[in-house]
Order: sequence, then C-alpha cells, then structure tokens
Amino acid sequence: MHNARHSTVAAALMVLAVTISNSQAQDFPARPIALVMPYPAGGPGDAMARNLGTALGIALKQQVVVDNPSGASGTIGSARVAKSRPDGYTLLIMNVGFATQPALFRSLPYNVLTDFDPIGRVSEVPMSIVARTGLPPATLKDLIAFAKANPRKLTFGNAGIGSAAHLCAMLFMNVTQTEYTEVPYKGTAPAMIDLLGGHIDLLCDQTSTTAAQIKSGGIKTYGVTAKTRVATLPYVPTLAEQGLTGFEATSWFGLWAPKGLPKPVHDKLAAALQAAVADPAFKSRLADLGGAPVTPALANPQALRSFHKAEIDKWTPIIKKAGITAD
Repeated sequence: MHNARHSTVAAALMVLAVTISNSQAQDFPARPIALVMPYPAGGPGDAMARNLGTALGIALKQQVVVDNPSGASGTIGSARVAKSRPDGYTLLIMNVGFATQPALFRSLPYNVLTDFDPIGRVSEVPMSIVARTGLPPATLKDLIAFAKANPRKLTFGNAGIGSAAHLCAMLFMNVTQTEYTEVPYKGTAPAMIDLLGGHIDLLCDQTSTTAAQIKSGGIKTYGVTAKTRVATLPYVPTLAEQGLTGFEATSWFGLWAPKGLPKPVHDKLAAALQAAVADPAFKSRLADLGGAPVTPALANPQALRSFHKAEIDKWTPIIKKAGITAD
C-alpha cells in the first residue's frame, strides 16, 4: 500500500515537472538571454556576437546580452555554457576554434560534439593577410620571397593557439613553404593594437577586423583569402589572383546551447536564427564588416552538426601533423 502510494506521488511529481517544463518552454523567452562569446570584447567574434544578439533579440522579442568570459582559446566561456542549465537562456556563439579544440588540448572540460545542442550556422567571413605599414615587401610575391630568404625573421601574430587567425597563418606557411616567428595573443584586439604599433609584422585575420584599418591606411594588405573579392574591399585582390593557389580560408560562426534543450525552446531558437540571417539589417551590418550570413537553409541544427563534424575531421590531422598543442 505504502509503495503504491509512493509510486502514485512520484508519478504525479513527474507529470507536474513535465507540465512546468512545457509551460516554461511555451513562455520562452520570458527574460533576457545571455549570448556567450568566449573571446575578448573588441575582436571580430565580439562584433559578430553583438550584431547577432540584436537580430535574435528582434526575432525573439527579448533582449540578448553578450558576455565575454574569454581565455584559454575559448574553452573558459565554452565550459561555462556546457555547465549551464539547458533552458535556452544561455547560448554560445563560437567559430572554427570549436573544431580545433579537440586536437589542440590533451583534455577538455566538455565534449564539443556531445555536450552542446547545435542551433545553426550563423556566418562566414573571409580572412585577409595584413601587415604593419612599414614592412618592406610591396606585394604578396615579394613577401613570400623575403620570407624564404629570411626564415623566421618576420613575426606573424595570431589571436591565440587554434584561433582562426592562427589556422590561417599556419596554412599560409604550409602552402608558401615559409617560416615565421609566431606571436600568440589573447584575442584579435591586442594583436591588432601591436600590428598598428609596428610591434609585429603580419596578421591574418577576418575582414570584419581588418577592413576598417585597411581603408584608413593604418595597415597594409597582401590580399584576401576568399574565392572572390570582398565587396567592402573591392580594390584588394584575392591571393589566388596573385598566383597563390591551394589556399582558401574563411572564418565561420555557429550558435549552440547546452545539451538537453527542450524541443519547443530548441525550435524557437532555430526559427529565430533563421529569421536573423534573413534580416536585411543583419546582412547589411555583416557586409560592413566584410562578411555575410549563411542562408536560412544552413542556419539549422542538422546543418551545423554536419558542418562542425566535417571541420573537426579537416583540421585534426593538420594540427596533429604540425605538433601544435594549446596546453
């Protein structure tokens, strides 16, 4: 009798919990959402996050607040999201670093594939190879020749081990068979400050970071890494145009939530992301930064899941072969 009553109470509590969960999902979002960007404020990821936050906020009719718990190649902020309650109020915007972390770190406080629920891809941004204004080589061909004649003499900054900037530099060295002295920073912003100050020679970073400085003449550029020229920098040639084949690099961003998101909440977030990437104002802001949102067809959970896995498979052997580790 006691066991039967206990079972009845337990069943009732379970039904109540499910009812409350469904009710909360229907009311979602009832309060501001935290969008975690695990790199410093002022960098390309931060600019992307703030623009996305605005667009998502409009679609969800709720405020989206960007948080920047940066450090350790994006793992500190990502770990915070992994450990957060899976209720849709904490989201992660992350770039190619989410595909390189498994190869770069001997151990991670989370599994990038199983501890997060993908919401969808957000954008793709071309990269550009830029330099301090006083660097002698005038053209890409001159730069490659100079680097071959002077191994490791030039310094190549990056936004941290495993960042898009680091991967771009690594690919550039590999394709051109040149060697540079790499200088890692805690994010793009400090690397750009040192480039502007002439403390490092080169940086390969997203056009969302470099376009304004290229236009103002604060830095010089040797080309963009996309297949075609960038609309905001039409006078800057691609690397391929200058004879460098086999090299193409873009940075991308995706949106994730902690694992275990209720389906109604997951569906609302995916729909909001698809509305955001189709929003003309969001497209315009990204164009000003030298990037573009993905199509709504790619801004969905399955597309991000497949793409993310493919990116891990692409970068892991390259990183392992280079013997690079972040810890």
